[in-house]
Amino acid sequence: MTTASGATVPGSVIELSGIDRDFQLGEQVVHALAGVDLRIASGEYVSVMGPSGSGKSTLLNVVALMDRPSRGRYVLRDTDVTALDDDELARARREHIGFVFQSFHLVARMTAFQNVELPLTLAGIAPAERRARVTRALEELGIADRARHRPDQLSGGQRQRVAIARAGIMRPEILLADEPTGNLDSASGAQVIDIMERLNREQGVTLIVVTHDAAVGERARRRIRMHDGRIVADISS
Repeated sequence: MTTASGATVPGSVIELSGIDRDFQLGEQVVHALAGVDLRIASGEYVSVMGPSGSGKSTLLNVVALMDRPSRGRYVLRDTDVTALDDDELARARREHIGFVFQSFHLVARMTAFQNVELPLTLAGIAPAERRARVTRALEELGIADRARHRPDQLSGGQRQRVAIARAGIMRPEILLADEPTGNLDSASGAQVIDIMERLNREQGVTLIVVTHDAAVGERARRRIRMHDGRIVADISS
């Protein structure tokens, strides 16, 4: 982490400097992000809140290496990822980042086990190790008995647990969640947040949650608020 004086503070995993993201809508340019500066240390638990259109999901997509900034510099674990090509970005994303979506994004024709196993398969992990890691992940999340069920045979909470297992199966150091409770009832949503908080607390995963739900956002130890593409508050407790 770089301070205002220019000194470097160890432990920073994410450093954004002067990040802009522009979108062209017809003849109009929308500034979804405008001069965002953000440093997140390894192991932090951060929520990002703000009204619709504030830029919070765009910020998360940039951090997740799913979208490129229009301007600015993004350093991930001492690597300037804004200078990487598409293949290098995909490798960095696979090695460092897990992503949990509001709509789960599970493969409909695959079982829960196969959905969680997919990143390991793509990474070339041996079958025996894949089976062991997926079985353990499903057991830890309390859905081992749903391993052979397809997504349409699971409840919303169960699908989100499968999504969390898939996001964490490569053991990323950063877990990003975009409105992870948005499609869940309050009880299931609380369970999902508990699971992600446990990963942060027990495994040291850096957890960043984008949410419109103030009750969810206030659980984080560091709370960022956005408005019109800018960070307008950054509060730690």
